[in-house]
Amino acid sequence: MKLWRLIKTHLGPYRQLLTIVLVLQAIQTAAALTLPTLNADIIDNGVLQGDNGYIWRTGGIMLAFSVVQIVFAVAAVRYGAQAAMSFGRDLRRDIFHQVNSYSAQEVGRFGAPSLITRITNDVQQVQMLVVLACTMMIAAPITMVFGIVFAIREDIGLSVIMLVAIPILIVVLAVIITRMVPTFQVMQLKVDRVNQVLRDQITGIRVVRAFVREPEEVERFAGANDQLTQTSLRAGRLMALMFPTVTLFISISSVAVLWIGASRIDSGAMELGSVVAYLSYLVQVLVAVVMLTFMVSMIPRAAVASERIVEVLDTDSSVTPPASPVTDVRSHGTVDFTDVGFTYPGATSAVLSNVSFTVRPGRTTAIIGSTGSGKSTLIDLVPRLMDTTEGTVAVNGVDVRDLDPDLLWGSIGYVPQKPYLFSGTVASNLRFGRPDATEEELWQALEVAQASGFVQSMPDGLDSSINQGGTNVSGGQRQRLSIARALVMRPDIYIFDDSFSALDLSTDARLRLALRPHVKQSGVLIVAQRVSTIADADDIIVLENGRIVGRGRHQTLIDTCRTYAEIVDSQFEKEAV
Repeated sequence: MKLWRLIKTHLGPYRQLLTIVLVLQAIQTAAALTLPTLNADIIDNGVLQGDNGYIWRTGGIMLAFSVVQIVFAVAAVRYGAQAAMSFGRDLRRDIFHQVNSYSAQEVGRFGAPSLITRITNDVQQVQMLVVLACTMMIAAPITMVFGIVFAIREDIGLSVIMLVAIPILIVVLAVIITRMVPTFQVMQLKVDRVNQVLRDQITGIRVVRAFVREPEEVERFAGANDQLTQTSLRAGRLMALMFPTVTLFISISSVAVLWIGASRIDSGAMELGSVVAYLSYLVQVLVAVVMLTFMVSMIPRAAVASERIVEVLDTDSSVTPPASPVTDVRSHGTVDFTDVGFTYPGATSAVLSNVSFTVRPGRTTAIIGSTGSGKSTLIDLVPRLMDTTEGTVAVNGVDVRDLDPDLLWGSIGYVPQKPYLFSGTVASNLRFGRPDATEEELWQALEVAQASGFVQSMPDGLDSSINQGGTNVSGGQRQRLSIARALVMRPDIYIFDDSFSALDLSTDARLRLALRPHVKQSGVLIVAQRVSTIADADDIIVLENGRIVGRGRHQTLIDTCRTYAEIVDSQFEKEAV
């Protein structure tokens, strides 16, 4: 069972803490089970005999046992909670590291909403089960076993009540719980769906409003929300059915004890104190059944959550780190594509085929092509966001699959097509790849990226706050800050994945002009849709259907490559170029 495997693996380091919890729970349970016997002695030997001294002495002993029970119960809960919280912390850490190792392929397979649910809600479900296990599951079995033994010791004749009540109660609760399992499985899927819809709507709020789709999106969310509500209500009704059932059994059993006990007292077979003690033990045993029931009711949902967690932990990244990574390179600023091919899992045709070219330091290599030609996929192969299915990609003379990942990523300044800024300040975002960069270096990078002007106009300059995703700056400003972040890093290779698309033509031209002396020692790889962005590149690669159909400088390609000429013609006339 995956739930047991998860608990065994991640609670293993806390065996000593769990042993302490077990001992504390055993002591507090023993103290609780002693109280009914002492209470019976007070009734039989104190109250009925009129011996006030005996009442005070025995009452003092009961008070001492009560204090022991309270102190040890509190300590058990404290250490149990510590073990459970540590378990949850370690589990979230492991999932986080596992997800961070995923390539774009695995992230796409699970989906961001589902991964977020698994690392938060699913972990919480399993963690809650561990908390209950430390506080209830240990005490409940001890109470049941010794409660039955002590009850039989008081009077074996009444034990037929327990013999009938407990098995029937267990069977009834088992039927309810078996019906809860599939409901909880469906409920976790509905939680994923709500997260997915909500994420879509928050991320795409501008698109929703631009196309006046608010009513439809409200209806879509309401549908997902209603489905989750209905599933939760089904699970809630089943859970709500358990506790009245237990209460009914406790009430019926208590009436039976008093009914039969009264007859046995009348016949002289029992003392009044024994009936009271037996009734107390019966209630304690049945309450222990309630505790176990509540515990067991959490198991189905935790089991479903654990399956989803284990699925993440057991899914290895398709991009695996090398067994003996290369940590030293001789050349810098080079990228070599050799017969590169790539096919997405399950696809019928390759996205890239037989792609070969080289990026050299001090030179700018540009890639252009129509939508779907494989440009972004080709770029993703360089930092190993995905691995080639054919051929090799080498950075600084070493196959990326053999390079130490930190060395590989530290050699690349990547500016994605959709720039992303993290919550913090302008300075913290610029220092993301190089925390020790000075303010002078930050301003220099901003100057090159044509971003110094608007940063200076911000209230606190470099210390101005940036919202998550950079939502408090415009798309062009976000793009320029993303470019500046890569410049601060001073990598061997710069990759610009259509990074100038959000800039106007004049800003684009000024930025590229300022960029040249700054990157003259590095290799530069640019993906662009706009011809003016790459017109002065040293080498232009034209892609069509994942293959290179043209290569050369701008004017040469206009004369020799029909695909490139069509792209140029679609943007402006040749004479204007």
